[in-house]
Amino acid sequence: MSTLSRPLKIFGEVALLVVGVLLFSMLHAAAGKGVAERATANALTLQSWEHALGLDVELTANQWLVDHPALIQPAVVYYRGYYVVLAGVLIWLFLRRRDVYVQARRTILLMAALALVVFFTIPMSPPRFALPGIVDIVGSRGANLYSAFPSLHFGWSLWAAYAVWAARPRLAILAWAFPVGMAVVVVVTGNHYVLDLVASVVLLAVAVGLRRWSESHLSSVRTSLPSG
Repeated sequence: MSTLSRPLKIFGEVALLVVGVLLFSMLHAAAGKGVAERATANALTLQSWEHALGLDVELTANQWLVDHPALIQPAVVYYRGYYVVLAGVLIWLFLRRRDVYVQARRTILLMAALALVVFFTIPMSPPRFALPGIVDIVGSRGANLYSAFPSLHFGWSLWAAYAVWAARPRLAILAWAFPVGMAVVVVVTGNHYVLDLVASVVLLAVAVGLRRWSESHLSSVRTSLPSG
């Protein structure tokens, strides 16, 4: 890579990610307007499914955290600070594994697009709004408070672990510890249901599948094009 092309490449990647973040933020906020009643109804339905499956542990988990106040601040920091990890993974991949970086960037953008479709279609009140007795640990923040399903905190934490694993399999144990911790944090703080986490796993799997399919399809098209 030439001296001039490297700064241009970096600028292009930063610009793409900034535009993606701004567009996602705008659409995410729009998905949360005027949906409180529908989001609460969806939350009640989800709760009934969890109860039938024996997965309704949110209230018990939240009460456990309340009973251990020394863990509250670390949980809040873990919940709010995950963007640092996402940015760190992207920067590290860009500098060390450009091939994996491109795949990871495509995957996270696909996850954002797919999540927006779900947010517009199935608004969901988080446990802190819809479950009596839940203590709102983190506090009501953000432009859309009704996008609990799927959990992007958990989903993008999964993405970070998956990206690190793809680049350095030997770091797998350390990398996968991050989403495991996030899964615990989002439930005990009253921000997500267990089924939100399941939906996040599906979100990542679908995004990876779509990315692989599109890359394979484009590769086939390029191969079939006549040369010269």
